[in-house]
Amino acid sequence: MKMRKRLLGTLIVLFFVGSAFASAFAYEALVGPTGVLKYNKAKAYNGYTLLSPMTKCKTTYLIDMEGNVVHKWHTKYTPGLYAILLENGNLLRGGRPKGAPCSIGGASGVVQEIDWDGNVVWEYKMMTPTEVQHHTFWRMPNGNTLLLGWEFKSIDEAIAKGRDPKSIPTSVFGRGKWHYGFWVDFVREVNKAGKTVWEWHVWDHIGTGPNQFDINYHLPKPVGALYPDFDWTHFNTVAYIPERDQVLLNSRNFSEFYLVDHKTGEMVYRWGNPSAYGHGKRPSWYDNGDQKVFGAHCATWLGNDRVLLFDNGSERPEGNRSAAVEVDIKTGKIVWEYEAKHSNSFYSYRQGAVQRLPNGNTLITSTHGGHLIEVTKDKEVVWDYVSPIHNGKPKCWLEDGDGHNMMANMIHRAYRYGPDYPGLRGKDLSKKVPLAPGCPAFFKLWKTSEAYK
Repeated sequence: MKMRKRLLGTLIVLFFVGSAFASAFAYEALVGPTGVLKYNKAKAYNGYTLLSPMTKCKTTYLIDMEGNVVHKWHTKYTPGLYAILLENGNLLRGGRPKGAPCSIGGASGVVQEIDWDGNVVWEYKMMTPTEVQHHTFWRMPNGNTLLLGWEFKSIDEAIAKGRDPKSIPTSVFGRGKWHYGFWVDFVREVNKAGKTVWEWHVWDHIGTGPNQFDINYHLPKPVGALYPDFDWTHFNTVAYIPERDQVLLNSRNFSEFYLVDHKTGEMVYRWGNPSAYGHGKRPSWYDNGDQKVFGAHCATWLGNDRVLLFDNGSERPEGNRSAAVEVDIKTGKIVWEYEAKHSNSFYSYRQGAVQRLPNGNTLITSTHGGHLIEVTKDKEVVWDYVSPIHNGKPKCWLEDGDGHNMMANMIHRAYRYGPDYPGLRGKDLSKKVPLAPGCPAFFKLWKTSEAYK
């Protein structure tokens, strides 16, 4: 029996990684396993990973290092777009009610705080004909919540602000809906009672200066129906930095992150794409120019003047590839970066996330493949996971014909929490249930094979 198990493990490994032996650069397959693919217990950060499968799934899962579910929350909405575990043990989770006024990717509409037993204990809705919450949110130390939103601005309002009329279509059809004006980013801070106590609007900072947003900077038309026009700046991050009293923002379309003074509302720092404000060399054919990242997401403050972010690397002239990037804001230099040797192994065209773990490792969410990767500072992969939740149901294998390019198991952001995290204190995590019952534990088979040695 032992010999048979060993042989089975070797055969499975050879089947799935055989192409890697033939090429020094890539592992490519049309069929692949789900669950935990690799787990180096000695080097990985031990903890529990929180994930909210995006497609046709209203459940948020907390899994252990071997992929077993130790807790789950059944919710009213599909995620908009993810959840975090607060220090009080509650979830803070975005949701997607029906009826959003625009169909831009990331439009959500509600943020809920949900206790350990699944009860909604706080909720804030932002969904009217002229505004909608999107992408992200942040719980501040004082208990207030930052929310990222889009507000509607008409074509006439955009022209009055200086947008070239020749660059504006009369309407754009995108994601099943017609759009007739601009959806512009803003940030709202609300207290526990849901009262607005602070706001910041891109619309108030339009201009051509180094601390302004150029309304005539936009992506080229081939990028998509909405991005060059009505989905103008497309922010995807909001976070608060208490020690600096600053708000951290990130623009997918401008390929920049920003630091905004919470008191004055002024932009005090920007990084990623100097050509967005008339500085530096713009990208061109097979030349990145002075642009550092392309379509980035999830800018994350690390302290010590460092920011970590997910660089999607999409529409990158020198070749599409994703990376986790750490930036020193004092020097403007990239001081650490992880990318796969071949983009087939790690690439998310849109979305994606990063988290610096307490042991110095980095947890990366490659959204479009439902792919979670933990890497060390030395860029060694020590935990590798593919979500088995595909269109809301568990699957042992994903195939090229599944969904849209195997993207029906997407995860926008995942977060890892150690056993000593305050939000897990006193919680019973002893009951372990496979997320995909009956599926092989690939990382165990891998360990028994000669290839692993």
